[in-house]
Amino acid sequence: MTLSDEIRESALIAWAALRANKLRSTLTTLGVVIGIITVTLMGTAINGINAAFRQSISSMGADVLFVGRFPWMAFDDWRTYRNRPEITLAQARELERLLTTAVAVAPQVDGNGTVLYNRRRASGVWINGNTEQSLSIRGLSIATGRWFTASDIVSARPVCVLGSYLAEGFFPHESPLGKRIRINDSNYEVIGVIEPLGSFLGTWNQDNQVVIPVTRFQADLQRRPDYSISVKARSAADLPEVVEEVRAVMRRIRKVPPGAPDDFAINQQDVFIQFFMAFGGAIGLVGLFITGLSLLVGGIGIMNIMFVSVTERTKEIGIRKALGAKKRTILIQFLIEAASLTLGAGLLAVAITWPATLAIDHYTSFAARMSWWIVAIALLVSILTGIVAGFIPALRAARMNPVDALRAD
Repeated sequence: MTLSDEIRESALIAWAALRANKLRSTLTTLGVVIGIITVTLMGTAINGINAAFRQSISSMGADVLFVGRFPWMAFDDWRTYRNRPEITLAQARELERLLTTAVAVAPQVDGNGTVLYNRRRASGVWINGNTEQSLSIRGLSIATGRWFTASDIVSARPVCVLGSYLAEGFFPHESPLGKRIRINDSNYEVIGVIEPLGSFLGTWNQDNQVVIPVTRFQADLQRRPDYSISVKARSAADLPEVVEEVRAVMRRIRKVPPGAPDDFAINQQDVFIQFFMAFGGAIGLVGLFITGLSLLVGGIGIMNIMFVSVTERTKEIGIRKALGAKKRTILIQFLIEAASLTLGAGLLAVAITWPATLAIDHYTSFAARMSWWIVAIALLVSILTGIVAGFIPALRAARMNPVDALRAD
Protein backbone atom coordinates (compact mmCIF):
# COMPACT_ATOMS: atom_id res chain seq x y z
CA MET A 1 0.00 0.00 0.00
CA THR A 2 1.38 3.36 -1.01
CA LEU A 3 1.52 6.44 1.24
CA SER A 4 -1.34 8.08 -0.64
CA ASP A 5 -3.49 4.97 -0.15
CA GLU A 6 -2.66 4.99 3.56
CA ILE A 7 -3.61 8.66 3.87
CA ARG A 8 -6.90 8.12 2.01
CA GLU A 9 -7.82 5.07 4.13
CA SER A 10 -6.79 6.85 7.35
CA ALA A 11 -8.88 9.86 6.41
CA LEU A 12 -11.97 7.67 5.87
CA ILE A 13 -11.50 5.96 9.24
CA ALA A 14 -10.91 9.31 10.99
CA TRP A 15 -14.04 10.87 9.47
CA ALA A 16 -16.09 7.81 10.45
CA ALA A 17 -14.87 8.15 14.05
CA LEU A 18 -15.76 11.85 14.14
CA ARG A 19 -19.25 11.23 12.73
CA ALA A 20 -19.81 8.59 15.38
CA ASN A 21 -19.13 11.16 18.15
CA LYS A 22 -20.61 14.40 16.74
CA LEU A 23 -21.55 16.04 20.05
CA ARG A 24 -18.25 15.19 21.71
CA SER A 25 -16.32 16.45 18.70
CA THR A 26 -18.28 19.72 18.65
CA LEU A 27 -17.84 20.44 22.36
CA THR A 28 -14.14 19.59 22.17
CA THR A 29 -13.48 22.19 19.48
CA LEU A 30 -15.08 25.19 21.28
CA GLY A 31 -11.74 26.39 22.62
CA VAL A 32 -10.22 26.22 19.15
CA VAL A 33 -13.26 28.03 17.69
CA ILE A 34 -12.75 30.89 20.13
CA GLY A 35 -9.05 31.04 19.30
CA ILE A 36 -9.66 31.10 15.53
CA ILE A 37 -12.39 33.74 15.93
CA THR A 38 -9.87 35.82 17.84
CA VAL A 39 -7.16 35.47 15.22
CA THR A 40 -9.54 36.25 12.34
CA LEU A 41 -11.06 39.26 14.08
CA MET A 42 -7.60 40.52 14.97
CA GLY A 43 -6.44 40.14 11.37
CA THR A 44 -9.62 41.77 10.09
CA ALA A 45 -9.24 44.68 12.52
CA ILE A 46 -5.59 45.25 11.60
CA ASN A 47 -6.48 45.00 7.92
CA GLY A 48 -9.25 47.58 8.30
CA ILE A 49 -7.10 49.91 10.40
CA ASN A 50 -4.32 49.70 7.80
CA ALA A 51 -6.73 50.59 5.00
CA ALA A 52 -8.21 53.51 6.94
CA PHE A 53 -4.77 54.73 7.95
CA ARG A 54 -3.39 54.63 4.39
CA GLN A 55 -6.41 56.51 3.10
CA SER A 56 -6.28 59.09 5.89
CA ILE A 57 -2.53 59.67 5.88
CA SER A 58 -2.49 60.14 2.10
CA SER A 59 -4.70 63.22 2.55
CA MET A 60 -1.83 64.91 4.42
CA GLY A 61 0.51 64.66 1.45
CA ALA A 62 3.84 62.86 1.41
CA ASP A 63 5.53 66.03 0.14
CA VAL A 64 4.12 68.40 2.80
CA LEU A 65 5.56 69.37 6.17
CA PHE A 66 3.88 71.31 8.93
CA VAL A 67 5.44 74.00 11.13
CA GLY A 68 3.81 74.61 14.51
CA ARG A 69 4.48 75.28 18.16
CA PHE A 70 4.02 71.67 19.23
CA PRO A 71 5.55 68.46 17.90
CA TRP A 72 3.06 65.74 17.03
CA MET A 73 2.83 62.67 19.25
CA ALA A 74 5.22 64.13 21.85
CA PHE A 75 4.19 64.00 25.51
CA ASP A 76 7.53 64.32 27.29
CA ASP A 77 7.91 68.07 27.93
CA TRP A 78 4.52 69.72 27.52
CA ARG A 79 5.36 72.71 29.73
CA THR A 80 8.25 73.71 27.47
CA TYR A 81 6.09 73.46 24.36
CA ARG A 82 3.25 75.40 25.97
CA ASN A 83 5.56 78.32 26.85
CA ARG A 84 6.83 78.73 23.30
CA PRO A 85 5.81 82.00 21.61
CA GLU A 86 2.92 81.72 19.19
CA ILE A 87 3.48 81.59 15.45
CA THR A 88 1.97 84.70 13.89
CA LEU A 89 0.57 85.45 10.45
CA ALA A 90 3.43 87.90 9.85
CA GLN A 91 5.98 85.12 10.52
CA ALA A 92 4.15 82.82 8.11
CA ARG A 93 4.20 85.50 5.41
CA GLU A 94 7.91 86.14 6.02
CA LEU A 95 8.65 82.41 5.74
CA GLU A 96 6.73 82.31 2.46
CA ARG A 97 8.78 85.24 1.15
CA LEU A 98 12.19 83.83 2.12
CA LEU A 99 11.85 80.14 1.24
CA THR A 100 13.45 79.10 -2.05
CA THR A 101 13.03 75.31 -2.04
CA ALA A 102 9.25 75.14 -1.47
CA VAL A 103 6.57 75.40 -4.15
CA ALA A 104 3.82 76.61 -1.81
CA VAL A 105 3.49 77.94 1.73
CA ALA A 106 0.21 78.51 3.53
CA PRO A 107 -0.56 79.61 7.08
CA GLN A 108 -3.48 77.81 8.66
CA VAL A 109 -5.54 78.21 11.79
CA ASP A 110 -8.54 76.22 12.93
CA GLY A 111 -11.09 75.86 15.68
CA ASN A 112 -14.64 74.73 16.36
CA GLY A 113 -17.78 76.77 16.04
CA THR A 114 -21.47 76.90 15.17
CA VAL A 115 -22.92 77.31 11.68
CA LEU A 116 -26.50 78.43 11.03
CA TYR A 117 -28.68 78.73 7.93
CA ASN A 118 -32.32 79.70 8.38
CA ARG A 119 -33.56 77.27 11.05
CA ARG A 120 -30.81 74.73 10.53
CA ARG A 121 -27.94 74.67 13.00
CA ALA A 122 -24.72 72.65 13.25
CA SER A 123 -22.51 72.70 16.34
CA GLY A 124 -18.93 71.52 16.74
CA VAL A 125 -18.09 72.34 13.12
CA TRP A 126 -14.40 72.36 12.17
CA ILE A 127 -13.66 75.93 11.07
CA ASN A 128 -10.53 76.36 8.98
CA GLY A 129 -8.70 79.56 8.15
CA ASN A 130 -6.90 79.00 4.82
CA THR A 131 -5.25 80.94 2.00
CA GLU A 132 -5.37 80.69 -1.78
CA GLN A 133 -2.51 78.15 -1.73
CA SER A 134 -4.16 75.84 0.78
CA LEU A 135 -6.18 74.15 -1.95
CA SER A 136 -3.12 72.53 -3.55
CA ILE A 137 -1.25 71.97 -0.28
CA ARG A 138 -4.17 70.18 1.34
CA GLY A 139 -4.92 68.23 -1.83
CA LEU A 140 -8.55 69.40 -1.95
CA SER A 141 -10.86 69.42 -4.96
CA ILE A 142 -13.80 71.74 -5.50
CA ALA A 143 -17.08 69.99 -6.33
CA THR A 144 -18.92 73.18 -7.22
CA GLY A 145 -18.11 76.88 -7.11
CA ARG A 146 -14.57 78.12 -6.51
CA TRP A 147 -11.76 78.43 -3.96
CA PHE A 148 -10.37 81.64 -2.50
CA THR A 149 -8.38 84.10 -4.59
CA ALA A 150 -5.48 86.21 -3.36
CA SER A 151 -7.77 89.25 -3.26
CA ASP A 152 -10.22 87.35 -1.00
CA ILE A 153 -7.38 86.81 1.47
CA VAL A 154 -5.90 90.32 1.29
CA SER A 155 -9.27 92.05 1.65
CA ALA A 156 -10.53 89.53 4.25
CA ARG A 157 -13.77 89.02 2.39
CA PRO A 158 -16.57 87.27 4.33
CA VAL A 159 -16.74 84.24 2.03
CA CYS A 160 -16.56 80.53 2.81
CA VAL A 161 -16.25 77.09 1.28
CA LEU A 162 -18.31 74.27 2.77
CA GLY A 163 -17.45 70.64 3.36
CA SER A 164 -19.77 68.21 1.56
CA TYR A 165 -21.43 67.05 4.81
CA LEU A 166 -22.48 70.59 5.72
CA ALA A 167 -23.53 71.40 2.17
CA GLU A 168 -25.82 68.38 2.00
CA GLY A 169 -27.24 69.07 5.44
CA PHE A 170 -27.96 72.77 4.90
CA PHE A 171 -28.87 72.69 1.22
CA PRO A 172 -30.36 69.27 0.41
CA HIS A 173 -32.51 70.49 -2.51
CA GLU A 174 -30.83 73.70 -3.65
CA SER A 175 -27.44 75.06 -4.65
CA PRO A 176 -25.49 76.55 -1.75
CA LEU A 177 -23.62 79.00 -3.98
CA GLY A 178 -24.43 82.61 -3.19
CA LYS A 179 -26.33 81.71 0.00
CA ARG A 180 -25.43 83.48 3.21
CA ILE A 181 -24.77 81.45 6.35
CA ARG A 182 -23.85 82.52 9.85
CA ILE A 183 -20.59 81.29 11.41
CA ASN A 184 -20.72 82.05 15.14
CA ASP A 185 -21.71 85.75 15.08
CA SER A 186 -20.71 86.71 11.51
CA ASN A 187 -22.36 86.33 8.11
CA TYR A 188 -20.54 84.66 5.20
CA GLU A 189 -21.34 84.05 1.56
CA VAL A 190 -20.89 80.47 0.29
CA ILE A 191 -18.66 80.43 -2.80
CA GLY A 192 -17.82 76.73 -3.09
CA VAL A 193 -18.20 73.15 -1.88
CA ILE A 194 -15.32 70.71 -1.32
CA GLU A 195 -15.38 67.21 -2.78
CA PRO A 196 -16.09 64.54 -0.09
CA LEU A 197 -13.00 63.67 1.98
CA GLY A 198 -14.37 60.94 4.26
CA SER A 199 -13.25 60.36 7.81
CA PHE A 200 -9.76 60.46 9.30
CA LEU A 201 -8.92 57.02 10.77
CA GLY A 202 -12.63 56.21 10.73
CA THR A 203 -13.45 58.65 13.57
CA TRP A 204 -13.19 62.32 12.54
CA ASN A 205 -15.54 63.51 9.78
CA GLN A 206 -13.43 65.78 7.55
CA ASP A 207 -16.51 66.82 5.57
CA ASN A 208 -17.98 68.54 8.62
CA GLN A 209 -15.91 71.67 8.00
CA VAL A 210 -16.19 75.20 6.71
CA VAL A 211 -13.19 77.08 5.31
CA ILE A 212 -12.83 80.86 5.48
CA PRO A 213 -10.00 83.26 4.58
CA VAL A 214 -7.27 83.10 7.19
CA THR A 215 -7.43 86.89 7.58
CA ARG A 216 -11.16 86.70 8.22
CA PHE A 217 -10.62 84.07 10.91
CA GLN A 218 -8.38 86.51 12.78
CA ALA A 219 -10.91 89.33 12.40
CA ASP A 220 -14.06 87.44 13.44
CA LEU A 221 -13.17 84.37 15.47
CA GLN A 222 -9.87 84.82 17.30
CA ARG A 223 -7.77 87.97 17.57
CA ARG A 224 -4.48 86.23 18.35
CA PRO A 225 -4.69 82.71 16.91
CA ASP A 226 -1.81 80.26 17.05
CA TYR A 227 -0.99 79.60 13.40
CA SER A 228 0.54 76.55 11.84
CA ILE A 229 2.29 76.71 8.48
CA SER A 230 2.01 74.10 5.73
CA VAL A 231 4.97 73.89 3.36
CA LYS A 232 4.79 71.90 0.14
CA ALA A 233 8.02 70.62 -1.42
CA ARG A 234 8.56 69.86 -5.09
CA SER A 235 8.55 66.15 -4.25
CA ALA A 236 8.87 63.83 -1.27
CA ALA A 237 12.56 63.36 -2.14
CA ASP A 238 13.18 67.09 -1.62
CA LEU A 239 11.71 67.15 1.89
CA PRO A 240 15.04 66.86 3.78
CA GLU A 241 16.39 69.92 1.96
CA VAL A 242 13.16 71.84 2.59
CA VAL A 243 13.22 70.88 6.29
CA GLU A 244 16.72 72.30 6.72
CA GLU A 245 15.85 75.55 4.98
CA VAL A 246 12.60 75.93 6.94
CA ARG A 247 14.48 75.37 10.20
CA ALA A 248 17.13 77.95 9.34
CA VAL A 249 14.63 80.57 8.15
CA MET A 250 12.26 80.08 11.08
CA ARG A 251 15.10 80.43 13.59
CA ARG A 252 16.05 83.71 11.96
CA ILE A 253 12.45 84.97 11.83
CA ARG A 254 11.79 84.07 15.46
CA LYS A 255 15.23 85.33 16.55
CA VAL A 256 16.35 82.07 18.18
CA PRO A 257 19.91 82.57 19.55
CA PRO A 258 22.71 80.34 18.19
CA GLY A 259 23.00 77.13 20.19
CA ALA A 260 19.49 77.48 21.65
CA PRO A 261 16.89 74.79 20.83
CA ASP A 262 14.15 75.50 18.29
CA ASP A 263 11.06 77.17 19.70
CA PHE A 264 8.91 75.56 17.02
CA ALA A 265 8.38 72.07 15.58
CA ILE A 266 8.61 70.76 12.04
CA ASN A 267 6.22 67.82 11.64
CA GLN A 268 5.85 65.27 8.86
CA GLN A 269 3.45 62.42 8.26
CA ASP A 270 6.15 59.88 9.17
CA VAL A 271 5.47 60.75 12.83
CA PHE A 272 1.96 59.35 12.41
CA ILE A 273 3.37 56.34 10.56
CA GLN A 274 5.80 55.54 13.39
CA PHE A 275 3.08 55.97 16.00
CA PHE A 276 0.73 53.79 13.99
CA MET A 277 3.33 51.05 13.60
CA ALA A 278 3.87 51.00 17.36
CA PHE A 279 0.12 51.06 17.99
CA GLY A 280 -0.49 48.26 15.48
CA GLY A 281 2.32 46.23 17.03
CA ALA A 282 0.73 46.59 20.47
CA ILE A 283 -2.65 45.45 19.12
CA GLY A 284 -0.95 42.51 17.44
CA LEU A 285 0.81 41.44 20.64
CA VAL A 286 -2.40 41.60 22.67
CA GLY A 287 -4.28 39.68 20.00
CA LEU A 288 -1.48 37.13 19.73
CA PHE A 289 -1.53 36.57 23.50
CA ILE A 290 -5.32 36.09 23.58
CA THR A 291 -5.19 33.85 20.52
CA GLY A 292 -2.35 31.77 21.95
CA LEU A 293 -4.16 31.36 25.26
CA SER A 294 -7.39 30.28 23.54
CA LEU A 295 -5.56 27.85 21.26
CA LEU A 296 -3.63 26.43 24.22
CA VAL A 297 -6.87 25.71 26.05
CA GLY A 298 -8.42 24.33 22.88
CA GLY A 299 -5.33 22.25 22.13
CA ILE A 300 -5.39 20.71 25.60
CA GLY A 301 -9.03 19.76 25.01
CA ILE A 302 -8.14 18.20 21.66
CA MET A 303 -5.25 16.27 23.21
CA ASN A 304 -7.47 15.01 26.02
CA ILE A 305 -10.20 13.79 23.68
CA MET A 306 -7.65 12.14 21.42
CA PHE A 307 -6.25 10.21 24.39
CA VAL A 308 -9.82 9.12 25.14
CA SER A 309 -10.30 8.12 21.51
CA VAL A 310 -7.08 6.08 21.50
CA THR A 311 -8.12 4.30 24.71
CA GLU A 312 -11.60 3.51 23.39
CA ARG A 313 -10.18 2.08 20.14
CA THR A 314 -7.29 0.07 21.60
CA LYS A 315 -8.63 -3.24 20.26
CA GLU A 316 -9.22 -1.69 16.83
CA ILE A 317 -5.60 -0.52 16.80
CA GLY A 318 -4.44 -3.99 17.86
CA ILE A 319 -6.44 -5.68 15.09
CA ARG A 320 -5.12 -3.29 12.44
CA LYS A 321 -1.53 -3.78 13.53
CA ALA A 322 -1.99 -7.54 13.69
CA LEU A 323 -3.21 -7.43 10.08
CA GLY A 324 -0.06 -5.58 9.04
CA ALA A 325 -0.79 -1.88 9.53
CA LYS A 326 2.41 0.12 9.90
CA LYS A 327 3.18 2.54 12.73
CA ARG A 328 3.02 5.47 10.33
CA THR A 329 -0.44 4.36 9.17
CA ILE A 330 -1.80 4.49 12.73
CA LEU A 331 0.05 7.77 13.35
CA ILE A 332 -1.39 9.37 10.19
CA GLN A 333 -4.89 8.15 11.05
CA PHE A 334 -5.01 9.87 14.43
CA LEU A 335 -3.22 12.99 13.20
CA ILE A 336 -5.83 13.34 10.44
CA GLU A 337 -8.57 12.88 13.04
CA ALA A 338 -7.12 15.63 15.25
CA ALA A 339 -6.48 17.94 12.30
CA SER A 340 -10.03 17.35 11.01
CA LEU A 341 -11.43 18.33 14.39
CA THR A 342 -9.58 21.63 14.42
CA LEU A 343 -10.19 22.28 10.71
CA GLY A 344 -13.90 21.98 11.37
CA ALA A 345 -13.45 24.43 14.24
CA GLY A 346 -11.63 26.81 11.91
CA LEU A 347 -14.39 26.62 9.28
CA LEU A 348 -17.02 27.25 11.96
CA ALA A 349 -15.06 30.25 13.26
CA VAL A 350 -14.74 31.73 9.76
CA ALA A 351 -18.47 31.15 9.21
CA ILE A 352 -19.14 33.20 12.37
CA THR A 353 -16.65 36.02 11.76
CA TRP A 354 -17.43 36.54 8.05
CA PRO A 355 -21.00 37.87 8.56
CA ALA A 356 -19.86 39.68 11.71
CA THR A 357 -17.23 41.51 9.64
CA LEU A 358 -19.79 42.42 6.98
CA ALA A 359 -22.12 43.77 9.67
CA ILE A 360 -19.36 45.86 11.26
CA ASP A 361 -18.39 47.27 7.85
CA HIS A 362 -22.02 48.07 6.97
CA TYR A 363 -23.38 49.45 10.23
CA THR A 364 -20.32 51.29 11.62
CA SER A 365 -17.75 53.75 10.29
CA PHE A 366 -14.98 51.20 10.82
CA ALA A 367 -13.73 49.69 7.55
CA ALA A 368 -13.53 45.99 8.45
CA ARG A 369 -11.83 43.90 5.78
CA MET A 370 -11.54 40.09 5.77
CA SER A 371 -9.09 39.18 3.02
CA TRP A 372 -8.52 35.70 1.64
CA TRP A 373 -5.13 35.54 3.34
CA ILE A 374 -6.77 36.04 6.73
CA VAL A 375 -9.03 33.05 6.07
CA ALA A 376 -6.05 31.02 4.83
CA ILE A 377 -4.00 31.84 7.93
CA ALA A 378 -6.94 31.02 10.23
CA LEU A 379 -7.45 27.59 8.64
CA LEU A 380 -3.72 26.86 8.59
CA VAL A 381 -3.43 27.75 12.28
CA SER A 382 -6.39 25.52 13.09
CA ILE A 383 -4.86 22.54 11.23
CA LEU A 384 -1.46 23.05 12.88
CA THR A 385 -3.13 23.25 16.29
CA GLY A 386 -4.77 19.87 15.68
CA ILE A 387 -1.54 18.26 14.48
CA VAL A 388 0.46 19.56 17.46
CA ALA A 389 -2.23 18.66 20.00
CA GLY A 390 -2.87 15.23 18.50
CA PHE A 391 0.73 14.18 17.96
CA ILE A 392 1.40 12.63 21.38
CA PRO A 393 -1.87 10.60 21.45
CA ALA A 394 -1.24 9.50 17.84
CA LEU A 395 2.33 8.51 18.69
CA ARG A 396 1.07 6.51 21.67
CA ALA A 397 -1.39 4.68 19.40
CA ALA A 398 1.31 4.00 16.80
CA ARG A 399 3.66 2.50 19.39
CA MET A 400 1.13 0.10 20.88
CA ASN A 401 2.09 -3.54 21.06
CA PRO A 402 -0.56 -5.44 19.05
CA VAL A 403 -0.63 -8.31 21.56
CA ASP A 404 -1.23 -5.97 24.54
CA ALA A 405 -3.77 -3.99 22.50
CA LEU A 406 -5.77 -7.14 21.69
CA ARG A 407 -5.82 -8.15 25.35
CA ALA A 408 -7.23 -4.79 26.46
CA ASP A 409 -10.75 -4.76 27.88
